[in-house]
Amino acid sequence: MTIRRRGLLAGTAALPLFSIESRAQTALNITIASSHPVANYWVANMKNVFQPEVEKHLRDNGNTHRINWREAYGGTLYRFQDTMEAVRDNITDIGYVGTLWEGSTMPLQNVTYFTPFATGDHGVVARAFEQMNETVPAIRQNWNGLNMIPLSSFITDTYHIWSNFPIRTLDDLRNRKLAAPGTSAGWLQGTGATPVDGALTTYYTDIQTGVIEGALSFYVGILPTRVYEVAKYVTECDIGAMYVGGIAANRQRMERWPAPVRNAMVAAGKISTEKHIEDVSARIANAKSEMAQKGAIITTLPAAERERWIRGLPNLAKTWADSSGPAARDVLNAYFAAIRGAGQTPGRNWDRELTS
Repeated sequence: MTIRRRGLLAGTAALPLFSIESRAQTALNITIASSHPVANYWVANMKNVFQPEVEKHLRDNGNTHRINWREAYGGTLYRFQDTMEAVRDNITDIGYVGTLWEGSTMPLQNVTYFTPFATGDHGVVARAFEQMNETVPAIRQNWNGLNMIPLSSFITDTYHIWSNFPIRTLDDLRNRKLAAPGTSAGWLQGTGATPVDGALTTYYTDIQTGVIEGALSFYVGILPTRVYEVAKYVTECDIGAMYVGGIAANRQRMERWPAPVRNAMVAAGKISTEKHIEDVSARIANAKSEMAQKGAIITTLPAAERERWIRGLPNLAKTWADSSGPAARDVLNAYFAAIRGAGQTPGRNWDRELTS
């Protein structure tokens, strides 16, 4: 609405013409939450990238809607085991959904964990899932059936080994105890190493006390734990970057929001993915530098030994596909098509090893 006023004072010149532009704004209360604190780099992206980008998009496109964010970061609403249920059941309107913890309800999104050595390029993995969330019918139906709309894609950087002993050949892993939680335990098959369940928060103490002698992990995750102090040998073997989920909105809630708000959420989600890729790249460089400065010995597993490891693995992808429904093959094909389409050569062509 535009209000124009021309003031005239008796015996004086007319005051300048001026106008006041005002737009009526609709305020929406939206809860955004996570199971982890803002110090976690996935959650930092939600707070420092996604939210500001939503607001910027609204300002740049009419400024008719305003978000009153109700932040519930750090597990104040739910635990990490409940990220999917929290968004699905509208405990929060928007939240970080950890698909890596949803092996039974979201098995298709866990394809990366059953295709080690596919690619260590975290940007390729994130962009592959941006595409797959939109174009692979079974993945779209899975999100939709769980009452969620994915908005961004989060990843880990590629996995390596941190150990308290040097690794020069694959034989050096024989009879060694390495932390390899969940599906990552399968990556050690054929190496002679013994996988031990655990979590990033326990690796330091477990290595100190002899429960384990090292861990499979990634630079960005290891740095804040200081595991490199008790496992100074970092053997880069590029097992692969992993998709771990991302920001998602409750579908019913989002469908009720005005179109400008929905558009802002989608646009902000895409920007969040790209900024996340950039952030992880910077964090890898900083982590390597800091670890080296503090005494870590960083080496690379020889290519021949890495190839020996890859070839010694059983057909993990087929095992996953056989237990994840007929659409698993479509997901596997789409994932590897995205990798090759980005100019990458997979360490192992898991998609070509499936038999009907």
